Amino acid sequence: MKLSEIIEEDDILPDLKAKDKKEVLEELVEAISNHEPTLDKGSLVRVLLERERLGSTGIGDGVAIPHGKFHGIRHPIISFGRSRRGLDFDSMDGEPAFLFFLLVAPENSASVHLETLAKIARILKNSSFRKVLMEAPTKEELYQTIIQNDEA
Repeated sequence: MKLSEIIEEDDILPDLKAKDKKEVLEELVEAISNHEPTLDKGSLVRVLLERERLGSTGIGDGVAIPHGKFHGIRHPIISFGRSRRGLDFDSMDGEPAFLFFLLVAPENSASVHLETLAKIARILKNSSFRKVLMEAPTKEELYQTIIQNDEA
């Protein structure tokens, strides 16, 4: 599954206002709720925070990939947010996170969830890709960067 089949330009937040992990999750969930108006945002944030308690999804290099499975959605959903000042996300390397990809998958979709998670992690290993994401001035450029790197 390509990221272009899951993420839309409206799912991208170029300037997160969050000051902590919970606020990041709330902003990212708010972005995806535009496509899923019946989504229980509070419940989803709680599911994501529970997942974080198992171990941080801050993978290092300024990146976090919060993720979880949630009842009531029919297909994977992704949102992306960027924090220009960075914030503590309990990352493995102890450094702040700046780039956040939120992945939410249906409860019964283990293979699609893991495949999409692996794809996101793989493209984020590229330091030049991360640099372009940090420097892209607009939501449109961020979206195009994500889509183009998924197809490379």
